Amino acid sequence: MFPRSLLLLFLLAAPAAAQSQPIDPTALTLDRLFASDDFRGDPVPGVKWLDGGAYTTLQPSKTHKGASDLARVDAAGKAEVLVAAEKLIPPGAKEPLAVHGYDLSKDLDLVLIFTNSVKVWRQNTRGDYWTFRRSTGKLAKLGGDAKPSTLMFAKMSPDGTRVGYVRDNNIYAEPAAGGAATPLTADGTEQVINGTFDWVYEEEFYCRDGWRWSPDGKSVAYWQLDTRGVKAFTMIDNTTAVYPALKTFAYPKTGERNSACRVGVVPAAGGPTKWLDVPGDTRTDFYIPRMEWAGNATELVVQRVNRLQNAVDVLLADARTGQVRALLTERDGAWVDVHDDAGEWVEKGAAFTWVSERDGWRHLYLASRDGKSVRKVTSGEFDVIRVLSIDEKAGSVYFLASPDNPTQHYLYKCALDGTGAPVRVTPADQPGWHDYDLAPGGALAVHTYSTFGKPPRVELISLPDHKVVRVLAANDKLRETVAKLKQTPPEFFRADVGGEVKLDGWLMKPANFDPAKKYPVLFHVYGEPAGQLVTDRWGGRQHLWHLMLTQQGYAVACVDNRGTPCPRGRDWRKSVYRKIGVTASADQAAAVRDLLKQRPYLDGSRVGVWGWSGGGSMTLNQMFRHPDLYRTGMSVAPVPDMRLYDTIYQERYMGLPQDNAEDYKQGSPITHAAGLKGNLLIVHGTGDDNVHYQGTEKLADKLIELNKPFAMMAYPNRSHSINEGKNTSRHLYGLLTKYLNDNLPAGPKP
Repeated sequence: MFPRSLLLLFLLAAPAAAQSQPIDPTALTLDRLFASDDFRGDPVPGVKWLDGGAYTTLQPSKTHKGASDLARVDAAGKAEVLVAAEKLIPPGAKEPLAVHGYDLSKDLDLVLIFTNSVKVWRQNTRGDYWTFRRSTGKLAKLGGDAKPSTLMFAKMSPDGTRVGYVRDNNIYAEPAAGGAATPLTADGTEQVINGTFDWVYEEEFYCRDGWRWSPDGKSVAYWQLDTRGVKAFTMIDNTTAVYPALKTFAYPKTGERNSACRVGVVPAAGGPTKWLDVPGDTRTDFYIPRMEWAGNATELVVQRVNRLQNAVDVLLADARTGQVRALLTERDGAWVDVHDDAGEWVEKGAAFTWVSERDGWRHLYLASRDGKSVRKVTSGEFDVIRVLSIDEKAGSVYFLASPDNPTQHYLYKCALDGTGAPVRVTPADQPGWHDYDLAPGGALAVHTYSTFGKPPRVELISLPDHKVVRVLAANDKLRETVAKLKQTPPEFFRADVGGEVKLDGWLMKPANFDPAKKYPVLFHVYGEPAGQLVTDRWGGRQHLWHLMLTQQGYAVACVDNRGTPCPRGRDWRKSVYRKIGVTASADQAAAVRDLLKQRPYLDGSRVGVWGWSGGGSMTLNQMFRHPDLYRTGMSVAPVPDMRLYDTIYQERYMGLPQDNAEDYKQGSPITHAAGLKGNLLIVHGTGDDNVHYQGTEKLADKLIELNKPFAMMAYPNRSHSINEGKNTSRHLYGLLTKYLNDNLPAGPKP
């Protein structure tokens, strides 16, 4: 499920449109938001850390407009151009390669360049690869006679002599200077996938790059997925040509068969694959979402997850024989999250890091390689949000946490041996949301800091003193522009929904607020385990759209119900197991009633709700289950029937529909469609490969059967993000704004 809270944290606006009239700097309009540069932030340099505190980054070329130089930058900001753009002009071409990604050998002599990239589902992971040798000036294209934009996940061998990549679902190794490639697999087809993944593994386990060089460069470990037997889904493109074009791909819906998945090891010089003997049938009973080399060139560590996703087995595999043994098992009565905060080897390879909720809170542990012990590193009634760095030499760990306020993020440090209490590193006078990218050794970090309604600052800082070395992106102009906007200070609150349950929320009051009057209120919702909306950080263009609504006379509010991934403990997050759509809907409605009670200036007869993806489903649930509370709803890309969504996401939180049919039925909005009384707009992209337009059509069919009036907008051939094509975002938010204006009258009433 695509969490909207993870999108648009930094504003990227369209090129400026010609302005015929002076702009009021205090007022927001759709054109200012979507057709001007008014809210464009400073560019943030992409940082790839080197040893010693320096990093590499791309800088605008001074000789070729639109091209980039690759530079090394030290902590003081002194830059040295490693590869000038003019060095990247292929023979016969006039312009340098557009660098969409790059990697460097340890000696910084060989540069691997990713260019001409195209999107594969969510990200641009297919393109062309070139190598550039700085010492010789040689530029070489990889892939031989491969068609443009068909190579994936190229990586240099540890010694920098070869480059491996995926092409047409097979893995190849090629000399770094170009030349004859060695095929490492030969059975790849549209259905047999080597070195990358099918749709559902990519979307729900975030699996994309599906192969790894061994530390000595002599072997390659890789995933193979076989989609034969998986039912296919077909989308129709009616806009590209005279006749419809069909796009068909393997998509396992709840309860259906998954792809067969296995992990193998093949010699880097070519030869037969040795498959790991991971027990179980991955088509029906198990997944293999994580695999890495286990700190040496002879063993792999693999995570095997059962179909219900409430059990994870960490397995150590012999790369030569394929035999496996269990190192650690993790069990939960609801589900176990698959994450990347694990698998770093310490104590000379005798132990590895592991993150678990086994004591009710998410904490860091060290598990022994022999499988005999699991030791706590962090402890207490707080969640480790993310592990950032482990410095074994210094005996310390950096991690993100927020023990006192789940709407915020801070940097903490603790001892690797588990002694002593964690210490907050983020300064106490900087409340809000902090993210960090730490350099090797942890002496420097890129620090990104924002608060609700205030754009971020990006700094290079030293650690552990957290002093600013220099500013990378101040965003002063953007901050000044936002500060000039007519607005009332936002506030965070907690809503009482019964018992001891308190839900976090934020409220944006109308710009010309008068507490003696009553205002309509629009609730922004998500509410599923994939995303948290109530956060004390900059919200980009979506925040500005909400601010525009407050200037029109609306209050805008948001609440995180139980089940959202807030750092409030295991029970908070997993209380919704097998109750998706039920608990959350009740929590949201109770929070609305409590807020109306707390704030008499909110008009209970003018309550609206809107959301996207899981928030679109939540909007439907609120309109259908609580029709006397919500007057108007706008549902974007919803899942009206959970049986239509994919196996990995929906079964993780609901179990199997074969065993749990009634819960699936009760949790699905379509079941309760007869309750609709208010104004409902449903919006969906017909090219949505994630949450299929099929669900919206089924809901429309049901509402017609029930003789329920509603409005619907289909965006032709748009994906789940509904942002492809000229003017699409402007049109969508214009549509939402007009529907709200027409059906939930703005402005104060006595």
